[in-house]
Amino acid sequence: MKKKPATLVIVESPSKAKTINKYLGPNYTISSSVGHIIDLPKSRLAIDINNDFKPEYITVRGKAKILNELKKKAATASNVLLATDPDREGEAISWHLANVLASKNSNIQRIIFNEITESAVKEAVVNPRAIDMDMVNAQQARRILDRIVGYKISPILWKKVKRGLSAGRVQSVALNAICAREHEISGFIPREFWTIDAQCLLFKNKSFTASLIQYKNEKINITNGDDAAAIAAGLEKAVLTVSEKKIKEKKRNPLPPYITSKLQQEAATRLGFTSQKTMMVAQQLYQGIEITGQGPMGLITYMRTDSTRVSDTAINSVRNYIQSNFSKEYLPKTFNTYTNKKNAQDAHEAIRPTDVNLTPESIKNDLTKEQYKLYELIWKRFVSSQMTPEITKTTTITLVSGDYVLRATGSQVLFKGFTVLDREEKTERTLLPDIEEGDDVSVQAVMPEQHFTTPPPRFNDASLVKFLEESGIGRPSTYAPTLDTLLKRYYVSRQGRQLVPTVLGELVNNIMTANFPEFVSVDFTANLEENLDQIEEAKKDWVSILHDFYTPFIQLVQDAESNISDMKGILDEETDIVCEKCERKMLKKLGRFGYFLACSGFPECRNAKPIPLGKCPQCHTSDVIKRSSKTGRGAFYSCTGYPSCSFLTKDPPSQHNCPNCESILFEKRIKGRGAQLNCLNQECNYTVNLPDEEKT
Repeated sequence: MKKKPATLVIVESPSKAKTINKYLGPNYTISSSVGHIIDLPKSRLAIDINNDFKPEYITVRGKAKILNELKKKAATASNVLLATDPDREGEAISWHLANVLASKNSNIQRIIFNEITESAVKEAVVNPRAIDMDMVNAQQARRILDRIVGYKISPILWKKVKRGLSAGRVQSVALNAICAREHEISGFIPREFWTIDAQCLLFKNKSFTASLIQYKNEKINITNGDDAAAIAAGLEKAVLTVSEKKIKEKKRNPLPPYITSKLQQEAATRLGFTSQKTMMVAQQLYQGIEITGQGPMGLITYMRTDSTRVSDTAINSVRNYIQSNFSKEYLPKTFNTYTNKKNAQDAHEAIRPTDVNLTPESIKNDLTKEQYKLYELIWKRFVSSQMTPEITKTTTITLVSGDYVLRATGSQVLFKGFTVLDREEKTERTLLPDIEEGDDVSVQAVMPEQHFTTPPPRFNDASLVKFLEESGIGRPSTYAPTLDTLLKRYYVSRQGRQLVPTVLGELVNNIMTANFPEFVSVDFTANLEENLDQIEEAKKDWVSILHDFYTPFIQLVQDAESNISDMKGILDEETDIVCEKCERKMLKKLGRFGYFLACSGFPECRNAKPIPLGKCPQCHTSDVIKRSSKTGRGAFYSCTGYPSCSFLTKDPPSQHNCPNCESILFEKRIKGRGAQLNCLNQECNYTVNLPDEEKT
């Protein structure tokens, strides 16, 4: 009997193919496209503006062999199922695949699943559908918009400033926000203010702290030390009476399971992950991990989502888990529901574990350190989202004496609720002694304290993603790539976790805000995102959106070409370092990977080298320079005297020198403790701790 041809299932990644292969058996052949296989060429615009923005697609360089293999398999398969990622980009990849494979097999359909589990995959296989052209058109519109902006503005930057620069639609708004915040910080003028606390003593030596909230019937607004001292002096002699005591029970509800933006924010704050790292590790968990005794398994649902929705099956599963592992007080009578944000597409479930019974500890040995940390974060948030609230008792007392009114607050956790799972969600316990209205309290000590208002914190990964999300800029799939582009173009650099605009970033932002003000505005970019959503919902035509965008845009481009003056060389800075080849002065120049030294005699002399960062702490004669790893694992710092001197470190140098030996201090980040500056001179070993930066 002749064997029936197998069904060909095409996914994006080899890891996902391996996981799915376990579920479908011998009647299915699982292959991978390894991401995009058809795309716009990199070398030219490839958009026919005069023909309704028709794109010119080609086979991605290096993918011809993969495409030919897929064609051969499609030709012998009974049918083809396209199982690329369940989002706009995945839909577009499936559409491209369907077009190029149509001549080999006429039976091509699309399947989607939110999680890579046996039940989800098998259900998808028996419920195929046609390609969703509204999703494809929304993705095409985004791709063409971004291509037009990048390929029309970038050449102007190349011509007027330097080659290699780029201007993206979303990245320009993000850069503008980072630069605007930096200007706000640099222009900030601190304002002095004082607070006054009193150490109060109740009978039986029971003490507590109260804060002055009112003086002479006015709220506290002390702006100088003299006033603070005068007010404090009067308070030292006071006998306070409890005028009011309020006791309230407060419920703190659990948070919803993660959406993409919130996962990136929490991973940045709690784990110190960049947005790019969070999405890379989440992709690994989604596509499948080899679990001992069970083979490859997808551990979480799709990680690009803006919805807090959870399937009924998952709700029942997590409620059963809570019931089996906690007392009945931790399980609400009905499941908890959460409201999506206003502009959520709600295309996929929230990010959750595919099997809640796979606890982080039970599979810890099968995961890398990063995978374990992120999986634990996702698992705990999902389980806690279906638990009961934390209940605290808050006691507030008001104390008065003549012109003085003070307040003290204490709190006590009556029931842990969902915080039983997560130590970082626990409420601080601050108890007050047993005290009643009418009780007298003596003042044991008065503690005036000077403060100064502080500027808003610089953006970090978490707060930038929060800004983009709340402003309606970009979508779950764009947050991490946007930030990655800003860093790779050297428009922004990291100082610890903070994002700081470079000189180049400020220059590009100034050009964009002066010549393309609409296109760096939050409202304009957010409106474009809404239009893309409406294309996907079949409410707007994608070609019309592009026409509406292009006409005013191209006029701005033409004006910019005339208005922007030549700035070539503006970033170059002459140094006192002499070229060892021709004895001319070296220039400090900015390249793709940061600053470097180049001879001012270019092109006659092409000498270039890294900038010396300081004397080597090991040999004390040669310089330390920044180098790039050949394996692509990031930068490291070493001595120019290698191999005679073997000094090497991955810790970046700081702008400070050791107070003992004057060697460079290198910065090492330690979770929960901020930065540590270390002298790597083994004869010195000086170390100093710096406080951690503001988290949001």
